[in-house]
Amino acid sequence: MAGHSQFKNIMHRKGAADARRSKLFSKLAREITVAAKLGVPDPNMNARLRLAIINARAENMPKDNIDRAIKKAVGGDTENYEEVRYEGYGPGGVAMIVEALTDNRNRTAADVRSYFSKFGGALGESNSVAFMFDRVGQVVYKPAAGSADKVLEAAIEAGADDVQSDAEGHTVTAAFSSLGEVAKKLEATLGEAETVKAVWVPKTMTSLDQDKADALMKLLGALEDHDDVQAVYSNFEVSDEVMRKLTAA
Repeated sequence: MAGHSQFKNIMHRKGAADARRSKLFSKLAREITVAAKLGVPDPNMNARLRLAIINARAENMPKDNIDRAIKKAVGGDTENYEEVRYEGYGPGGVAMIVEALTDNRNRTAADVRSYFSKFGGALGESNSVAFMFDRVGQVVYKPAAGSADKVLEAAIEAGADDVQSDAEGHTVTAAFSSLGEVAKKLEATLGEAETVKAVWVPKTMTSLDQDKADALMKLLGALEDHDDVQAVYSNFEVSDEVMRKLTAA
């Protein structure tokens, strides 16, 4: 079993749901504010802002929160955030990429480095693990968007590279450079997507035993709880047996 979502589901069950939701809204709002500040505050003319709003809606973020985040950028009373990417190795040699929006690069770097060290990993230099991932765009639809054939046809017409459909929904993969264009064409055919994101997809996977997987889960939890961290990607995989044990723990 591979992927980050399984670990996130475990952490969400173990954590305080309301607190995590509040933190998630804060991160979504920060991305909306930064997107609006870097471009124009109109999602129809600002692709990054449009994607940020789509992802906020997918998490049921109230419209008032979205509007406030945009107005904060327009009003000029927001911190100057910069995008930072950290790379390193987690427990068991798992390659990891951490994306952050921070108003204090030194603070965030120190925190991220301490998390890696605490849970048996090590922060590396820029591009130390990025070569192990592909930077691509992903557009995710719920099953109700249509059949696998319908989504596949729409994806081909939109210029996407790949589609994966299962009981949980449809994931359309596109080149990073054409994500906005593909998402817009898909919306015209299938409606608004559940999420539209640029992601790091691992080229190879690293298998973990239960002890290393447990340590990695703690590292992922610490990173994702940090206010500045927007997303974490890794190339781990664990067996179904290990996942069952982690879920039951």
